[in-house]
Amino acid sequence: MNKDFSLITLGTSAGPSLTPGRAQTSHLLTVNNTYYVIDAGDGVARRLARAGVDVRDVGKIFLTHHHDDHTTGLATLLSLAWDRQRTDPIDVYGPPRTRELVDAAVQYCGISADIRIADGGRSIPLDKVFFGHDVGTGKVFDDKNIIVFSTENTHFSFHSGVNADRYKSYSYRIETSDHVIGFTGDTGRSKSVTKLLDGVDILITETSSCDERKNRMIGDGTWQKMTDDEKEGIMRQATQGHMGLENIGKLATEAKVKTVVLSHLTRRYQSQDYGPWAEEVKKYFNGEVIVAEDLMEFT
Repeated sequence: MNKDFSLITLGTSAGPSLTPGRAQTSHLLTVNNTYYVIDAGDGVARRLARAGVDVRDVGKIFLTHHHDDHTTGLATLLSLAWDRQRTDPIDVYGPPRTRELVDAAVQYCGISADIRIADGGRSIPLDKVFFGHDVGTGKVFDDKNIIVFSTENTHFSFHSGVNADRYKSYSYRIETSDHVIGFTGDTGRSKSVTKLLDGVDILITETSSCDERKNRMIGDGTWQKMTDDEKEGIMRQATQGHMGLENIGKLATEAKVKTVVLSHLTRRYQSQDYGPWAEEVKKYFNGEVIVAEDLMEFT
């Protein structure tokens, strides 16, 4: 690839369910031929290959939070880059415990790496290439191509007891010389997120429907196997920690967004047509609304 600017929705499915034809959440930003990955859900490495990107050339990764549908592709991505002779550091940035997550990925891939070193094909240990960074909010990264800002969102705000304030979830604003891109990550409505995303050109938003999620779980038998407390918990998470269609439209209007891209799509119960969801968002937002597909590109 040889591009000054490109944004590709690599994976567009919400988790933890599996959606045929969609990988889990990940995005690729290319600025001045430099690659930046935002989230690394299952399938990210294969989608990068489909996009014509050598995983060895990815050096910066940003995680919105640590749910597995945003992170389970990370170890594979890192390991493949190392296998392909990556020697420069790969830096992974995200909320607290990102460093711990990367260290765990190093440990997970370590046995295979030890064997390959013994085979003679590699000599540099994994922990000399992979580095996790716990970042806070505000300006969290900049280089010659991009500036990255974050704010804590409400994805975990309903946690209570010993889990209250233990986990963090971020939304990101990424500025280039001529584009501003917003990523909600997973979140409910939030004044700080609205402020962060003010005036962005493209908003990549999670897209959720509590009713569809419940109906799907009933349809595949998951709901029936849950306890009453688990049912209550999953519905609280779905309603308080995620962005419904009306709220997406209202956020985009308040933040004066130019284009909304519906991604991180909750799997629908008896349909995979997300057109009605886009129409629902348009009731509250007059700008362009696009339903993302894997490998959709914006330039």
